[in-house]
Amino acid sequence: MTILDGIAERIGAIHYDGLPPEAVRWAKAAILDTVGVTLAGAAEPCAQIVERVLGVGQAGGECLIFGTSRRAAPLDAALVNGTAAHALDFDDVSNSLGGHPSAPILPALFALGETLDSTGRDFITAYVAGFETETRIGRGVHFHHYEKGWHPTATLGVFGAAAACCHLLGLDRAKTAQALAIAASLASGIKANFGTMTKPLHVGHTSRSGLFAALLARDGFTANPAALEHKQGFLLVFNGAGTFDAEIILRDWGQPYDIVRPGLGVKQHPCCGSTHPAIDALLLLRAAHDIAPERVARIDSWTHPRRLAHTDRPDPQTGLDAKFSVQYCLARALLHGRIMLEHFEGEAFRDPAAQALLRRVHAAPHPEMSDQGNSTGGEHLGAEVRITFEDGQTIAQRVGAALGRGPDNPLPEDALAAKFADCAARALPSAQVERLQRLLWQLDEAPSLRAVTAAIAAPIS
Repeated sequence: MTILDGIAERIGAIHYDGLPPEAVRWAKAAILDTVGVTLAGAAEPCAQIVERVLGVGQAGGECLIFGTSRRAAPLDAALVNGTAAHALDFDDVSNSLGGHPSAPILPALFALGETLDSTGRDFITAYVAGFETETRIGRGVHFHHYEKGWHPTATLGVFGAAAACCHLLGLDRAKTAQALAIAASLASGIKANFGTMTKPLHVGHTSRSGLFAALLARDGFTANPAALEHKQGFLLVFNGAGTFDAEIILRDWGQPYDIVRPGLGVKQHPCCGSTHPAIDALLLLRAAHDIAPERVARIDSWTHPRRLAHTDRPDPQTGLDAKFSVQYCLARALLHGRIMLEHFEGEAFRDPAAQALLRRVHAAPHPEMSDQGNSTGGEHLGAEVRITFEDGQTIAQRVGAALGRGPDNPLPEDALAAKFADCAARALPSAQVERLQRLLWQLDEAPSLRAVTAAIAAPIS
């Protein structure tokens, strides 16, 4: 039996009645959060360009483009909504995946679920199956996969999207293994494009590809079920010999489910997750001390070099670039006491006060974190910030992980609700936002996914 055969067998064995309550609760939180950030991201240029190039609305279709009244064919809807889901870099994260677990899965699952008019329980179960698949493969390839330059949200998320869609379609083991093997050839996404529109496009493409792979396999399309371990397969081509652990992928599957432990991370700041621990450290300092920005002579930010590689951007050139600039994010955090979506819109990154302060921020690798951590936790998720004032006084704060980064330090439910309301209100009327939030928290009771997507659609003007 190949690895993909083993994964496929385990996917088919996942049933709603066998899910622990914590898995269902975290799944509903992830779905709520992802719907919110997708609605907010729907108005971003990257999502709108993709929709325009596809000619959505001209050919018609049955699947909703989030935050609009327009509909498209399933694959097109997955591509547009997937791009929107990651457009703001505000979607959830996973330590095992080394990226964003829900954005690749859910746009594909919503498109397919709307087509099938699935129940909420079937939808949740399929999501957990996809989450478990991508994160288990993630455990096998990290951290070399991430450091080599692959974007795991895309390269691994395609397996999650395919697995979830196969589960919702009810495919048998053989066809599910075929779909995952097809997905292995559709995997793509390089970190060189972080800070540009292409990063969220990775996710849209991945969501579409996962759905595409499942639909192809359903209709008899073939692929090599040894596509992971083959000498020219995914593991050796994407990672390389000696840089992965194939056995860990199937070990202790679902014991517990990855969404429960090490768990899901929900973002409280709309920027790259690797900047969050430093932001949290600075916000703790700001809350404990009366800090006048004009008195600050220098801010030192130390993070794990794995996190620093793509966040040391002292001179961001666009709003998207600024999301990956720990210097800019710390400047905004000190100035405002929070990071807001507005800080990355238009020319906001050129704000004179933020620009003046970010030039005093110095980012470096933390000397005690260079070899710390593994794929399920550790101080590779931490940061330390020190503020030096003009009179030479210093204050410092260290955090082990950002708020929301897993079940041991979860984002409070009221904060999650506030985030959802803020994001969704960018596309929907407030009364509709409240109704949608209730529907998503009660998704396990929904008999029809189409009733849920109807609440995600913008009123026809």
